[in-house]
Amino acid sequence: MPFNLFGRTFRVTLQADRDSRASASDITRLYVRNASGGVVPLSTLGNLKPIVGPETVPHYNGYPSALINGAAAPGFSTGQAIAAMERAAGAALPRDFAFEWTGITFQELKTGSLATVIFALATIFVFLVLAAQYESWTMPFMVLLAVPLALFGAVSALWLRRMQIDVYSQIGFVMLIGLAAKNAILIVEFARRRREEGDGIVEAAMEAGRLRLRPILMTAFAFILGVVPLMVATGAGAASRHSIGTTVFGGMLTATVLTLIFVPVFYAIIERLRTARIAAQAEPTTETGVSSARAQAAE
Repeated sequence: MPFNLFGRTFRVTLQADRDSRASASDITRLYVRNASGGVVPLSTLGNLKPIVGPETVPHYNGYPSALINGAAAPGFSTGQAIAAMERAAGAALPRDFAFEWTGITFQELKTGSLATVIFALATIFVFLVLAAQYESWTMPFMVLLAVPLALFGAVSALWLRRMQIDVYSQIGFVMLIGLAAKNAILIVEFARRRREEGDGIVEAAMEAGRLRLRPILMTAFAFILGVVPLMVATGAGAASRHSIGTTVFGGMLTATVLTLIFVPVFYAIIERLRTARIAAQAEPTTETGVSSARAQAAE
């Protein structure tokens, strides 16, 4: 029984002497008051019967609770598992019972679609850094077009291993933005230099793809082989390592192969469009200069 004194709350526990509480049957010797004000032994009001119960009763937000752990079946995502559990809880629990999510599921529900926002912000950040580096708004597109290739490989790897897209695979998606852009930068940067030295657009793209082949393969496969232990990990927390390892492995493997094929094509197409736009903007100025020269000659 608690009581307040000196601005503090003290809790006092009343209990019988040790000899009077040595066995469970001693509780029947307690006396309680009846309706007429007298006292009667507790044994006259009921029988003592042992039952099996939990050793500890966990509490959540101050309420007695029961901890339930579950996982999604193979071929189903965590979102589908959460929806199924909520439907089952709504149908089975009494009206005065409720449920709450904890752990990773709580974080997943709290973030919601934040992963999409994070992926978009990461892409924009990489775009702005590349735009500042190249001092151009078109050059970063040549690099970032390699990101969808990596995402295609990551999703394909998860599908082949029958794994769902969870929070760990979403982290891998964000990582692939920088990893895929790294390989594309090696090609685009060299092609830009060859272009400045006077090579044609197609020649610069083909030469960049040929000369950057070995550096790309060396750096990419060093990283790809480095994440293989994550894909075959065992023990506690292995599921998270499988998810992020499979995402990065599939994304980098696909991006490495397709980058060597498509990034030079992306460079040639975008560079042709950029050159045509610059020529179209310069054409009116040139015609005006010619007309002014002709007018001066006529005078």
